Amino acid sequence: MEILAALVGLLAGVLAGLFGVGGGILFVPALVLVLGLTQVHAEATSLLAILPTVIAGAWRQQRYGNVDWHTALLVGLGSIAGVEGGVQLAKALPEGVLRRIFAVFMLIVAANLAWRALRIKQAYSSNGD
Repeated sequence: MEILAALVGLLAGVLAGLFGVGGGILFVPALVLVLGLTQVHAEATSLLAILPTVIAGAWRQQRYGNVDWHTALLVGLGSIAGVEGGVQLAKALPEGVLRRIFAVFMLIVAANLAWRALRIKQAYSSNGD
């Protein structure tokens, strides 16, 4: 189980670094599907597990000059209040409802990524004519 958890973390970390996505999008499904955690336990575990990834990724990106510290501070401060509200809501919702909400969120993220990729492809196609 420990080796499987470490492999899930490794893969999610590579994907987070490659695509710049948050840990929840990668860690939560992996923790539920691969390790069999409940939705609430996966979300809570993901919140803690993402800290090393965030620190390493921010450090590396800062070295490249890619971090907007002012914006990061504002987003981070807002996230503190938001995460507390989200935790309280997650605790109050039944497991099945929480899982469905997360699935809808994942579909919205996927649709947004697909839409943006198609728009970029169309922009490149129209510039080549």
